[in-house]
Amino acid sequence: MKSRVLRLGTFVCLALFASLHFGVASAGAATVVALGASNTYGKGVARNQAYPAQLEAILRAKGLNVHVVNAGINGDTTAGMLGRLDRVVPNGTSVVILQPGGNDGRKHSADRTAEIQSRLSARGIPVIMMANNMLKGLPHQPDGQHLTPEGYHMVAEHLASQVAASIGR
Repeated sequence: MKSRVLRLGTFVCLALFASLHFGVASAGAATVVALGASNTYGKGVARNQAYPAQLEAILRAKGLNVHVVNAGINGDTTAGMLGRLDRVVPNGTSVVILQPGGNDGRKHSADRTAEIQSRLSARGIPVIMMANNMLKGLPHQPDGQHLTPEGYHMVAEHLASQVAASIGR
């Protein structure tokens, strides 16, 4: 019995340490969901270099209690985003950054952006649109489609004031 209690205590301590060490969102943090395709996911860069991670760091440096969830999937279409919308955007989400990407055209899939916006609006969740033309002129990887870490940082800087205004902080 004593060893079970000891193991349970050790598990609880390790879980607490992991949550503090790995930056699990703190209580009361505003949740921002970045929903999109490969340029949301951060194709070709480390997870901490994708714009959602950089955006969270920028907002936290400004003193905002915020958690930015990266719900980007490489190659996703707006139909795919719509299909997983309720799963990746939990109730209580403060704002969604929507970056549809160019995969609808490449995959001959119908653009479902308006439906995504409508469903989020019905849930009272504001949407910040990240249009594809916003990526023009930013530093790209050699493939010409995906941004470099510096390009993702520029996107995060651009979005920071919009997100802060949307969460009212």
